[in-house]
Amino acid sequence: MESYRERLWPAPWIGLIAALAIPASLLTFAPINAVVGAVVGTVLALGVVGAAVLTAPTIAVSDGMLHAGSAHVPVSFVGGTTVARGDDARLARGQQLDARAHLVLRPDVAPVLRIDLTDPDDPTPYWLVSTRHPEDLAAALAAARA
Repeated sequence: MESYRERLWPAPWIGLIAALAIPASLLTFAPINAVVGAVVGTVLALGVVGAAVLTAPTIAVSDGMLHAGSAHVPVSFVGGTTVARGDDARLARGQQLDARAHLVLRPDVAPVLRIDLTDPDDPTPYWLVSTRHPEDLAAALAAARA
């Protein structure tokens, strides 16, 4: 049974930035052919948006497992959780970050949830996961552990 699921879709401004490839390609290919420039720019913009959508990680708690991107861990090995927003999230992603931590971060999703692990055989001390609803994910993990 799935108690939590979130797909970290890219922000809409990613599409706007990708669309800048169209005028750049038009300028580049204008001496050759403007139609070729428009086609190349459109293909590049659609490729960037498509890659961002296809690589959007999923965070889920289901069947006693925590899934974050391509990694998963049994919830029985989940210790405490810590919600971080604003400056706390910035510090958790930077100065306070342990190099051994497993990261599932999106630059356009500001809040993070630190998920401490208790598995003695795992060298990863914690997971740091971007999530738009950190309190809901922490509650789903607590419910799954109980």
